[in-house]
Amino acid sequence: MQVLVVDDDALAGEMIVAVVEEMGHQPLVAENAPEGMEKLNEHPEIGLIISDMNMPLVNGIEFFREIRQQGNTLPFILLTGDDPEAARQQESGLNACIMKDFSLDESLPGIVRDVLGGQ
Repeated sequence: MQVLVVDDDALAGEMIVAVVEEMGHQPLVAENAPEGMEKLNEHPEIGLIISDMNMPLVNGIEFFREIRQQGNTLPFILLTGDDPEAARQQESGLNACIMKDFSLDESLPGIVRDVLGGQ
């Protein structure tokens, strides 16, 4: 499955891509939300979005809301360096919101499997 990874931090993006590839999925990378929207429109086979919260131009929650307004219901995982609970309270429709920290390579695979229903 193709997974859209949206993150303006190249190092964090590389770690997320490595996790996605290790799980057997094909990552597509965007550096910001507008580029992520372009990739969504160009690749209808995308099955999951993993996005950073704090990005220039459009943050992760705004990106989530924008794609939902367009009728896109793909599973969406938000990564944040801040308190994940605060982001969940800000947007209850997120499939998952987790801490973007040094343990992401350990926590992300389980969250991806949960969101995708064990895929």
